[in-house]
Amino acid sequence: MLSSRIRHFNKYITNPLLRRFANASRGPLAVMRHVGRRSGKPYETTIMVWPLGEGFVIALTYGPKVDWYRNVLAAGHATLLWHGREYAVGKPEPIDVKTALPAFPSFIRTILRLQGVQHFVRVKVIEPSPARLREAARPQ
Repeated sequence: MLSSRIRHFNKYITNPLLRRFANASRGPLAVMRHVGRRSGKPYETTIMVWPLGEGFVIALTYGPKVDWYRNVLAAGHATLLWHGREYAVGKPEPIDVKTALPAFPSFIRTILRLQGVQHFVRVKVIEPSPARLREAARPQ
């Protein structure tokens, strides 16, 4: 019950505040733009991501049953706004902790471990090219 209250608070208070940081050129915050699987309404959700291979690894901080993830699974694609750029992403698939955590910078790994995050998903970049993705991940 408490976790659903925290999730509700974050959905309506914390996430809108954090969304402002998703355009920053550093850090793990991004905005996932997705469409409701039942309503068809567009949504934006603040998430933690980092590049991995030809896509991104996403921390499912509240587990795999959150609405945004179920919407992306149902649609098979979404748009990710990270470091001021938009990426069309698709092919969401679960990824194990041992593969996912090393993709994140050490300070983010520490935060994710302290939060007890055990679920991650990988999405493939559809646009732009993976070379631009690697370029965007380089420190400025």
